[in-house]
Amino acid sequence: MVGKGIKVDLISELLDQSQEEVKKMKPINIMVAGKTGVGKSTLINSLFRENLATTGIGEPITKHLQRIAKKDIPLVLYDTRGLELDQEVQESVKNEIEETLTTNKKFGGERIHLIYYCINANTSRIEPAEIELIQLMAKKVPVLIVLTQSIGSKAIEFKEYLEDKKLPVIGIFNVMAQPYPIYETVTIPKSGLTHLIQATFVLIPEENRNAFTNMQQVDIAQKMKRARKWVKKYVISTFSVGFIPIPFSDATLLVPMQITMMAHITAVFGVSMDKATVTALIGAVGGTTSATFLGRYLTANVLKLVPGAGSVVGGSVSGVTAALVTTALGMSYIEILAVMARSEQKGITVSKEDLARLFKQKLGSRLKQGTSNEDFKALLPQFKTTGGSENDNTEVSASGANANEVTVDTIPKHPKRSRRIVLPTPLLKGWDKGLANAVRLAKGLRRKKEK
Repeated sequence: MVGKGIKVDLISELLDQSQEEVKKMKPINIMVAGKTGVGKSTLINSLFRENLATTGIGEPITKHLQRIAKKDIPLVLYDTRGLELDQEVQESVKNEIEETLTTNKKFGGERIHLIYYCINANTSRIEPAEIELIQLMAKKVPVLIVLTQSIGSKAIEFKEYLEDKKLPVIGIFNVMAQPYPIYETVTIPKSGLTHLIQATFVLIPEENRNAFTNMQQVDIAQKMKRARKWVKKYVISTFSVGFIPIPFSDATLLVPMQITMMAHITAVFGVSMDKATVTALIGAVGGTTSATFLGRYLTANVLKLVPGAGSVVGGSVSGVTAALVTTALGMSYIEILAVMARSEQKGITVSKEDLARLFKQKLGSRLKQGTSNEDFKALLPQFKTTGGSENDNTEVSASGANANEVTVDTIPKHPKRSRRIVLPTPLLKGWDKGLANAVRLAKGLRRKKEK
C-alpha cells in the first residue's frame, strides 16, 4: 500500500530506473572448476546473491560443462563436471574447457573473466591431472585456487605446499564458505570470503565491476565505496545546475537527478527493494504529493537547519545548496542500503518503518552539519571554486585539463548581465539526461524572469 500523500510515479520511477540500470550492466562470467563434492555450489551461493548455483537455469554447453544463468541477473556461471572420473573422461573435460575458454562458439564467443578452481583443503592433495588442467586454464584466463572447508593448521599447511609448487595462478585462498559446527556449542565461523571477493574485483575489467558489485554479498564496504563514486558525479552535476541558478520555487528540477542517483545506488547494492520500502524512505524525507514538494522540502531544510548559510539568494537555489542537499541525500541513502545488505547477509529483516526512521535521522544530521559535513568537505576539491560571493555575476566553465572540474571566475558586477554557463560536457552524456533537461528548463525560467 502506498503511503498517504506519496506520488506513486516517484516511487515507481526509482524502482524502474534501478531495474534498468541492472539490465545495462555487463555481466561477469565466472567458471567454477573442481571435482564433484568439493563445495563449488556452497562457495558460489555464499559469495553471490540469488543462490544462482542452486536456482539458476542450467544449459549444457558440452557433456561435462554447463552454463548457469538467471533472467536480469548480471552473473553467469560455467560449471565443470567429471574431473573425478577416469583419465579418458578427464581428457575430454580438458578439451571442452579449452574450447570454451578459447572460442565459446555456442554462446557467441562470450568471454570468461576468471576461474575459481576448488579443492577440498581436508584432502591435502592435488593430482597431476589437476595441475595440468590449471596450467592449461591459466594460459587463457586468470585462475584463483580456492581451498574449500579450510579448517585449522592442516589447511594452512596445504596452502603453503601449493604455493611452493609455483603454479601459474593469481592466488590461493583458504575459505570456509559457511559456519561449520564441531560440537553442539562450538562452531567454526565462515572465513576467507572477503579476501576472495577483493582479489576478484581487482582482476575483472572495469566495465564488469558494477555487475560484480551488484552480485557479491560479502564485502558491503566495497559496495559503499562503489556507490559513493556515483554520488560524487551527481553532486558535481547538481552543483553545476545551481549556477544557473534555479528559482527556489522550482527546486523540483534537482529531483530527477537525485532520483536517478538513488536508482544507481540501488542497482550497485543489489539489495531487495520493494515499493513499500521505497515509499517509506521517500516519505521519511518529505515526499508528499509530487517531486516538486520533495525538491522544495529538501532545499528548505538546508535553510532551516543551516541558518545564514547563504544557500538561497534572491529566491534562487545556489550550486552549494544543490550540492549539499544531493550529498546528504546520496550518502544517507548509501548507509540505509548498507544496513539492508548486512541484514540480508545475516538473514534478518529490518522493518521499513525502522529504515525510514534511520534514513530521516541520517539525512537530518548531514543537513544540520551543512558545509562542515565530512562527506561534503571531501567533495569540495572537485568544485574548484574561487573568489566572489553568491551575489556576484559569475562565469562557469570546464577546466581545460580535466573537464570534470568546475571553476568559477569572478567577473565585474553588472545589473543586466546574465551568467554564461558552460557546463562540463562529460556529465551530460548518457547517464544523466535529467541534468540536460534541468539546464534547459532553468535557463528558460531565467530568461523569462529577466524579460
